[in-house]
Amino acid sequence: MIKAGQDNRNFNMRKRRHSDKINLARGLEIIYEDRDIIVVDKPAKLLTMGTDREKDKTAYYILTDYVRKGSRKSQNRIFIVHRLDRDTSGVLIFAKNEKAKLSLQNQWQDTQKQYLAVVHGTPPQKEGLISSYLAENKAYVVYSTTDASKGKLAKTSYKVLKETGRYSLLELGLLTGRKNQIRVHLADIGCPVVGDRKYGNPKDVYTRLALHAKSISFLHPSTSRRVTIETKMPSYFEKLLGGRD
Repeated sequence: MIKAGQDNRNFNMRKRRHSDKINLARGLEIIYEDRDIIVVDKPAKLLTMGTDREKDKTAYYILTDYVRKGSRKSQNRIFIVHRLDRDTSGVLIFAKNEKAKLSLQNQWQDTQKQYLAVVHGTPPQKEGLISSYLAENKAYVVYSTTDASKGKLAKTSYKVLKETGRYSLLELGLLTGRKNQIRVHLADIGCPVVGDRKYGNPKDVYTRLALHAKSISFLHPSTSRRVTIETKMPSYFEKLLGGRD
């Protein structure tokens, strides 16, 4: 679902319906585009941006090629606004100019972000708020602490949408944006994300992380009107909840 303000006099907004999605390489889909931003549904296992080991198989690389229409000499480019972990799927925003990038990043703390996760077990309450200070050790593992001097405050809201006995489907609100925040917080309450071998069971039989960035709501950098973009729940989640491996 895509919602946006109706006043399009100041910019050329192109809304894409589900059937109008543009499918790019490696399962990347453009679900919204105008002259300032591109919003994609990133599949799991795809990096947002390059690393020392991987530079080509990333959302950034694929979208750069898209805006340049395959021409390396083109001056068109995109700008990274935020990131999703490689194993997390869902809504990811890129800017098409530096002004839009700065506008989106400056309002990032007020941007509404919701996630879906399939977790092992059932939380102790149907909904609640998980709060802790998050720190990172030398092995790059994030952990919760009560010592404010060691970590940064992190808050995650959750609501149980469905229970199967073995798994639960949660809707999560990211109230702060810390590294691995959702995964650590859910493990803290005894409900690690399915497929999370880092913060859950190292021998989890599932190889895909069941964490999906469901929606994002922000003020458009050109019109200041609120835009809300949602994606569908991955079929992988439906299989887990339906008991089909």
